[in-house]
Amino acid sequence: MALKVLIVDDDFINRKLLQTLLKKNPGVTDILEAENGSDALDKLKKDSDINLILLDIMMPIVDGIEFLKIFRSDMANAHIPVIVLSTDDTRKTEVFDNGANDFLRKPIKEDDLFGKIEQWS
Repeated sequence: MALKVLIVDDDFINRKLLQTLLKKNPGVTDILEAENGSDALDKLKKDSDINLILLDIMMPIVDGIEFLKIFRSDMANAHIPVIVLSTDDTRKTEVFDNGANDFLRKPIKEDDLFGKIEQWS
């Protein structure tokens, strides 16, 4: 399994934390980062072999929900799973309604994250 994962989070510390966790996972070979939904959409255009997206909701410019709407409106992206990472459980329904595949509560625990990666890859 060789996974290319895109981390979408406006918080530098969160991105670094996720990087550190993902680097411990033998299945993850490449890690890309985006600071917001707009940045993520650009990266996805350039890189068609991203296998998994870890998405924050609260971001400037294009937030997680907006990103999901745009991303899921293109059928070419249908096969790419999106796991939403958030401190806000109340938005679960909203993210699933907009095409997220899964939801993890922050702070992210390594076991939970690896379990989800296994499930969706």
